[in-house]
Amino acid sequence: MLQTLKDLFDSVFAPAAGGPGHAEEHTLQLATAVLLVEVMRADVEIDPAERAEVLSALRDKFKLSDDEAARLVELAHQTSLASSDFFQFTSKINEAFDMEDKIRMVEHLWRVAYADGVLTAHENHLMRRVSDLLHVPHGAYISAKMRAKQALRAE
Repeated sequence: MLQTLKDLFDSVFAPAAGGPGHAEEHTLQLATAVLLVEVMRADVEIDPAERAEVLSALRDKFKLSDDEAARLVELAHQTSLASSDFFQFTSKINEAFDMEDKIRMVEHLWRVAYADGVLTAHENHLMRRVSDLLHVPHGAYISAKMRAKQALRAE
């Protein structure tokens, strides 16, 4: 299973000329994508609007092409199925993102949660857990939630 994930990861992001720095960037991209996918998977059925928000967030944060973002979401989905906790992902994000980036990420997570028009108790609980692991203050967490909700209403 792990070899399959590695093969998929290698096919998504062929080794680049940058060496270790690129591997770290790819790990960060995967960690971010897994958290977005986890929110998307929190519902019984994956709504196309939620998937579109995940893709949008990845393109926004990492400047990925549509194809790269779609392949990253597939890898993240497989990785999330094989994972038992979020710490391995949130720790990578905590190392690389400053607080402003983490708050922006929480806002993207909220946009995914709200994309289908229904916020479930499981999504709400998941959001709280992830924000706690990212060390996002409660006030910033609520502000990100309100901005995401307002942005989706405006669309």
